[in-house]
Amino acid sequence: MIAPVLDSCRPGRASGRLLLLAGLAVAIAGCTPATLKQRNGYWADQAQPAQAYNQRVRFLVMHYTGGDEARALQVLTGPSVSSHYVVGDHPPRRGGDPVIYQLVDETARAWHAGTSAWGGRSHLNDSSIGIEIVNPGPVDTPSGKVWRGFDGDQIDAVSRLARDIIARYDIAPENVVAHADISPGRKIDPGPAFPWEQLYRQGIGAWPDAATVNAYRERFRYAMPDMGAIQSALARYGYDIDPTGVLDQRTHSVVVSFQMHFRPDRYDGIPDLETVARLWALNDKYR
Repeated sequence: MIAPVLDSCRPGRASGRLLLLAGLAVAIAGCTPATLKQRNGYWADQAQPAQAYNQRVRFLVMHYTGGDEARALQVLTGPSVSSHYVVGDHPPRRGGDPVIYQLVDETARAWHAGTSAWGGRSHLNDSSIGIEIVNPGPVDTPSGKVWRGFDGDQIDAVSRLARDIIARYDIAPENVVAHADISPGRKIDPGPAFPWEQLYRQGIGAWPDAATVNAYRERFRYAMPDMGAIQSALARYGYDIDPTGVLDQRTHSVVVSFQMHFRPDRYDGIPDLETVARLWALNDKYR
């Protein structure tokens, strides 16, 4: 391999043996093919890439921090949990663009999803990128729990980051999910105040078409699907749920997660007409 490289790189035969030896290191460094990578003790020849592979990253998971930015960074850089990215509540700007914290390289496995499942896959830390968004979550007030909204600049930063990740890994819209979607009953973030529909209109995630929702609303107005069919439809969309035929605790938790994502004005865990119409419309569109 060295001789052809030197023939193509050295200035001419008249340079002589001394010039050849003196320039050996430069020739190897400067004229090594781009597909030949030197590593610790060996060379990796990448000139013949395989075609039978896909991306490790298949899911994008949205979280909220449940606290302020300083506390979030302290926890997420500690020994127990982590996330690939953190979007502050008021991201600073550099050259007009938001600055986002990256805590874990995308090639590494961040510890953000925990016990989780979606679309027939489990342990989603292995196959996802996590974005933590600084937000306190539900706040107790004299009139009950209130969900704090997300700052406009913050959502702009989330949108830019998410679009970039989705494009690079070709993540399907239905695989842009909430932590609550992949861990129903255990997690509720990013909560009903998160603007999923707004992000959908910016090319991020899934949302049902209004006309299809209306069609199913009319279809089911006088004859709703039974509980087993609803559970099967939830499982078809991606949720980890078995069709027991009864509104058990697992089903209630899954419906709450679904409603927080796709019907945030009501998330009581009861699969009413509007919830079911949106679920069927989503399956029509994405599954």
